[in-house]
Amino acid sequence: MKEKASAINIIWLSIILVSIASAAWLGKMSDLSLALFEESKAAVKLAIGLIGAMAFWLGMMKVLEAAGALKIIARIVRPVMSKLFPEIPKDHPAIGAIVMNMSANMLGMGNAATPFGINAMHELDKLNGKKGRATNAMCLFLAINTSSVTLLPLGVITIRASAGAKDPASILIPSLLATIVSTTVAIIATKLLQRRTPDCPLSNIPAEKEEKQVETEPEKAGLKQKIVASLFVLAILSGMVYQIVSADLSVLSFTSVVKTVSDWLVPAIITLILLFGYLRNVKIYETLVDGAKEGFNTAVRIIPFMVAIFAAVGMFKASGAMDIMIRALNPVTNLVGMPAEALPMALMRPLSGSGAFGIMSQIVGNDPDSFLSFLVSVMQGSTETTFYVLALYFGAVSIKNSRHALPAALCADFAGIMAAVLFCHLFW
Repeated sequence: MKEKASAINIIWLSIILVSIASAAWLGKMSDLSLALFEESKAAVKLAIGLIGAMAFWLGMMKVLEAAGALKIIARIVRPVMSKLFPEIPKDHPAIGAIVMNMSANMLGMGNAATPFGINAMHELDKLNGKKGRATNAMCLFLAINTSSVTLLPLGVITIRASAGAKDPASILIPSLLATIVSTTVAIIATKLLQRRTPDCPLSNIPAEKEEKQVETEPEKAGLKQKIVASLFVLAILSGMVYQIVSADLSVLSFTSVVKTVSDWLVPAIITLILLFGYLRNVKIYETLVDGAKEGFNTAVRIIPFMVAIFAAVGMFKASGAMDIMIRALNPVTNLVGMPAEALPMALMRPLSGSGAFGIMSQIVGNDPDSFLSFLVSVMQGSTETTFYVLALYFGAVSIKNSRHALPAALCADFAGIMAAVLFCHLFW
């Protein structure tokens, strides 16, 4: 029997046809054609720009995997993750990769979160007995990823600080609460929607292969390695103490502390990963290069998926269809306490990260201490670019049938926006 088209097929086709119809009525065919070519080119540029970061961080993930860190993480979080992802075998590397991705997202480390997420998708695809079709675990992971709990929306805080906001970090609590709501809705929606279609069968992994993986445990570090690692840690911590002692405490602020933490975060994580691999006798350089090769291949493989999404979104904006939708929805948004000026941000956020960031930056720059500025900042800090994430993660493992992933993610987006409005009113 022929398989029913997934939601992404229907939505993508609808966006294209609605855009062309809108452009025909509004006389914007020239703008639509230009947007099609410009956004397609932008998608390729973005994918190529991701190659470096993706190659490096997937190389780091390879070091963690070779050192056995992913299995250790999987064992630690097994009670929680087994409830969320019952389809994934215990101690499977996918669990560790998922946790690394979620942790990076929570800390606002988007550059690291993306490669971690792609690595998680690759691990999940190894369990997929029907290639090209998303499993329940993949759908849930993507939905959670598009709504992941955010502790430090550093980019938004930086924009607010540079615009002169009196309290740029005031969005922290509302953003955290909004993402908790959206993540909860993502999990519930995914679990309900997955009942409508059967899950993909598990891939048949030979027992002999599993036994070999268990047997090859990394060797423990010797005394010399422990001394070398300790000296490096001591040198870095000494540098940290020196910077704290020599800092001018009179100009210290919450924003400067947050910026300092973010500056130290990535180097600290890199240090921990490399030293852990070193102490587990992993061949760091060779292993990282092998992972980087996979990252390069993945970045090239996602280009067709990103071109399709970027072209559709660009056509939708250029055709005037988004403006029509905004005008139609204005009466509804007024009822829930959302200013009309914030609606473009709410609609743009799932479609285009750069577009939403541009809208937010413009509003914050015009009046950094207004309620509208506060609201769009929380929206930016508590939601994700759903279509981009879907194209990126599913494209990395050539998933064409996304099943219920997109509807669940859009439910989470809607919940996140509504929660942002509610908590902004409460905390303003």
